[in-house]
Amino acid sequence: QQFSDFQCPFCSRVEPTVNQILEQYPTQVKVVWRNFPLPFHENAMPAAEAAQEVLAQGGPTKFWAYHGLLFGNQQTLDRAHLEQFAQQVGGIDMNRFRQALDNHTHRAEIQADIDAVNNAGAQIGTPSFFINGRLVQGAQPFEQFKTAIDRAIAEAH
Repeated sequence: QQFSDFQCPFCSRVEPTVNQILEQYPTQVKVVWRNFPLPFHENAMPAAEAAQEVLAQGGPTKFWAYHGLLFGNQQTLDRAHLEQFAQQVGGIDMNRFRQALDNHTHRAEIQADIDAVNNAGAQIGTPSFFINGRLVQGAQPFEQFKTAIDRAIAEAH
């Protein structure tokens, strides 16, 4: 599980490593995205809400495309750009998208991701990963993830 913040520079920095993990472990690893917008990143919560609406309308393929646009444009996550990126992804009903942002339609599910960590007693920053329950924090090099993944695979057998 990947707990991340679209405005966090460390979160964008780890994305190539996540892609490398998926290439190296195509059948053994599944990434589950969890929103963890930090309160001091003013555009992180709106970006998370926008990404959840793209997921709701377009499914995982559109979500991951939008996710890439957000991380590729972290300095421009204001409302106008969130809308522009949704249009760029294509196939998004923009009236519904705007309404979801205005009404904070996805705020509760984002808060549920945050609460899950807090309720478990974990103190995390972003990005943070739970690999079969074990915490790997930060934009770590591939080798650190490989060690944790290999251990989880060995324990599963």
